[in-house]
Amino acid sequence: MIPALINLIIYLLVVGLLYWLVVYVIDAIPIPDPPNRIIKIALMVLLVLIIVLLLLQLLGIAGGGLPKLVPG
Repeated sequence: MIPALINLIIYLLVVGLLYWLVVYVIDAIPIPDPPNRIIKIALMVLLVLIIVLLLLQLLGIAGGGLPKLVPG
């Protein structure tokens, strides 16, 4: 159970870092408002789906999915 929680924390950190990086780049590039907002919403939906997949994998409901970083 501890290796699964460590995997979850690592993946959440990576997902959060990627979200911050994409939002930072989108805000740094002058994109008009409608596409800018659509990209941010699509990114949020994708990240929420990844987090749900991780939580289902932690509970043992979803098989396969993302590779395990910590053996155990």
